[in-house]
Amino acid sequence: MTDSKVYNDYFFDEPVFDLHDGGYVPLEKADDVPDKPLNIPAALKPDKVDGNDVYYTITAQEGETQILPGAKTKTWGYNAALLGTTIVLKKGVHYHVHLVNKLTEVTTFHWHGLNVTGPIVDGGPHAPVYPGGSRDIDFTLDQPAQTDWIHPHPCPNTARQVWNGLAAAVVVTDDEEAKLPFPRNYGVDDIPVILQDRNYHDNQLDYKADYDMDGTEGKYALVNGTINGVFDVTTQKVRLRILNGSDRREWRLHFDDEHEFTQIASDGGTLPAPVKFTKLMLTCAERAEVIVDFGDKKPGDVVTLMTDNIPIMKFKIGEYAADNSVLPDKLTTIDAPEVTPGLPVTRTVMSGMDDQVRLDGKLFDMQRIDRKQKIGDTVLWDVVNTNDMDGGMIHPFHMHGCQFLVLSRNGKAPYPNEHGWKDTVGVNAGETVRIAVQFTKFGVYMYHCHILEHEDTGMMAQIEAYDPNEKHTYHLLSMDEMNHPSK
Repeated sequence: MTDSKVYNDYFFDEPVFDLHDGGYVPLEKADDVPDKPLNIPAALKPDKVDGNDVYYTITAQEGETQILPGAKTKTWGYNAALLGTTIVLKKGVHYHVHLVNKLTEVTTFHWHGLNVTGPIVDGGPHAPVYPGGSRDIDFTLDQPAQTDWIHPHPCPNTARQVWNGLAAAVVVTDDEEAKLPFPRNYGVDDIPVILQDRNYHDNQLDYKADYDMDGTEGKYALVNGTINGVFDVTTQKVRLRILNGSDRREWRLHFDDEHEFTQIASDGGTLPAPVKFTKLMLTCAERAEVIVDFGDKKPGDVVTLMTDNIPIMKFKIGEYAADNSVLPDKLTTIDAPEVTPGLPVTRTVMSGMDDQVRLDGKLFDMQRIDRKQKIGDTVLWDVVNTNDMDGGMIHPFHMHGCQFLVLSRNGKAPYPNEHGWKDTVGVNAGETVRIAVQFTKFGVYMYHCHILEHEDTGMMAQIEAYDPNEKHTYHLLSMDEMNHPSK
């Protein structure tokens, strides 16, 4: 990688950062919590491998986790007490997944970022798994390497279930990305960094006590479920798969020594070219893969990852072998699809705050199809945030069932790290973000604000991706039916 510009900017509009919200909960330094090794979730092991068919079981379960000194915290997780085991998938493989619910309430298993059919395999609110029950899905993975995640999506309880702990990284691999000189030894030089924030009441979660309709926040920063986590660096270069897994909080990341890092991928996979930063901001559900080169550090040094002015984890430098690998100037080719001629621009509007949030002036109805788009068509969408710059907020816009390309922000170029595929984009107050959207799978999919409390309040709609040559019928559940199957 030749010397290139280093960006020292968060890019988003500072007047609408979350820290200006009236109900903002600032993070606090957790001086009362001793440093501990950063939790690195284990990789989920398959139940069976039969040629190109791989079988997994994913269980939503209750558990206990030592988060603070003293009593353990009651938490939820996927195949784990908190968060979940990392699910590793490969392009071209056919997966059979047995989904099990050992919770005492209905949940769903949403594959955020996966290009799979909807609404059942996608795992939105039309695919409930009831307490003590299970569901079987299967799909062939046909998308490039990327970092995705799995989380619950049961209306209107998504935010609370994520707050309780349900969120796990999904790592997609492919043969093309495998040829690039990226760190890829999971748990050693390639780690998930799941960013969340929580409050505790006598060491326990109490979502009702902390609830904020504009997005629930906590005073403790957690990385992979760890407060004050420490990662032992044993290689010169480390790849961080960063996920904003928070209900509401934005993360403005930088190192305490303003150390440079290089972003190599966004939500939907590898960027066309590497981008150097000293600062990176992620809105809810966005992902960024970055490589940090610690070659200027010596054993015993400690580098701290910060958000705003709060430390969230440490990198303790150990002995490492020299790594002289160089990133190429071009990482991949983004084959941008041509916009289908003759189609109007789709305009969708995110408006309001608190209990006045709306999508296109409406509240979500599980039995209403709001839009239709033909599979294979590439359609321009204008995603609009009508909040005022004075007192408004950034709304992160997410689409299920596809990846899109960001084309412009208020008619100007997208941010330097937005030239790859994405499924979530933060939209500033008073801004219109133009994206190019193409569906390749049939189904009914959600699109919504990914501030989870906004989603639960009803800032969400549904689109049917259809093939005119194939007829698909869907039983769209009502919210009452989803939560009470006997009805």
